[in-house]
Amino acid sequence: MKLSKPLILIVEGKRSDRSSFSGGLIKKDFDVHSVPNGNDAVDFVKHEKPQLVIVDASSLRTAGKRICSAVRKEIPDTPIILIVDEGLDNKFKDANEILVFPFTLQKLLNRIKPFVQRDGNAVLEAGPITLDLSQRWVTCNGKNERLTPRLFVLMKTLMQKPGKLIKREELFKTLWETDYVGDMRSLDVHVSWLRKAIEKDPRNPEYIKTKRGVGYYLDLPEKPKKK
Repeated sequence: MKLSKPLILIVEGKRSDRSSFSGGLIKKDFDVHSVPNGNDAVDFVKHEKPQLVIVDASSLRTAGKRICSAVRKEIPDTPIILIVDEGLDNKFKDANEILVFPFTLQKLLNRIKPFVQRDGNAVLEAGPITLDLSQRWVTCNGKNERLTPRLFVLMKTLMQKPGKLIKREELFKTLWETDYVGDMRSLDVHVSWLRKAIEKDPRNPEYIKTKRGVGYYLDLPEKPKKK
């Protein structure tokens, strides 16, 4: 478990007819790094890992899709907010949120809040999964969901014991805070819901694995060995 600070990368150009969002975000105590184009954005994320990337395509006079795709390839688990001009396509798989300009700074802050951990907020990290211990937000490979209290306990329990098989009875007692073991189908349903929150394909889970009839475990990719 570690404390995270909110580093935001914003890709934005200069336009005489509108102001930059960087200044407003800095005044709100975010650590903001601004770059003027997609190439600089890719170079930055190769060495640093921001909590959030904002692609202000409206200020760049571009659709922003190529920039989002290039950044997504480098940091697939980092949320991206894309800002576009009114009338442009507002559906794009590589952006977690799309905002249509014009809008207020407060609206941008409201969209940023679910993705960014403020100073002092404890987070639990296991592989590509990050769990906000105060707000119950879970982030994994670009997906960001706020968990119910019971799903939060389930996610936290699995993350605290990565790779370890946890018996169904133990999970049930932990989630329902009881010594009585009830209908296990309730546990299975909660596992299914949690998979929908973090897995790319919940029917073929990459992280939350089942040992049939025994329990569940969190399967994380091995870190490459240093040469």
